[in-house]
Amino acid sequence: MSMQSKALNPDEYIRQIPVDKLETFSLIRNTVLENLPEGFVEEMSYGMIGYVVPFSIYPNGYHCDRKLPLPLMHLAAQKNFIALYHLGLYTDPGLLRWFTEEYPKYSKLKLDMGKGCVRFKNQSQIPFVLIGELIKRIEVDDWIKLYEAAYIKK
Repeated sequence: MSMQSKALNPDEYIRQIPVDKLETFSLIRNTVLENLPEGFVEEMSYGMIGYVVPFSIYPNGYHCDRKLPLPLMHLAAQKNFIALYHLGLYTDPGLLRWFTEEYPKYSKLKLDMGKGCVRFKNQSQIPFVLIGELIKRIEVDDWIKLYEAAYIKK
């Protein structure tokens, strides 16, 4: 499965996930949904499952493409790993520091991370509790303020 799925909704995306990743992907998705602050919605975005601030809350949309709602996270099943893309980790140095300091408390594996992208290759070492804590750390209003401060020129 490639990052840019043509799925029209999250359920269709999940039906395309290879069997060997399906259970783990579903557990991560459920962790996200159980901890997602009020106001964010799940939808397809950039060919992945996205968690966004809908236009009803933030009508300006995403500065890279105003036709899209403001994203916070994406969840994707890649060929060799499951990826959680979290723009808050990319944008907020304090959140990134917290996450990287906490990670070793929840997993024996070295953190495999790029700019805001956490890659999970070993399905038995996914820190679900830490993912849940990460998800709860940014409320919609806080994300809008952080996003505007970082990306919107006034």
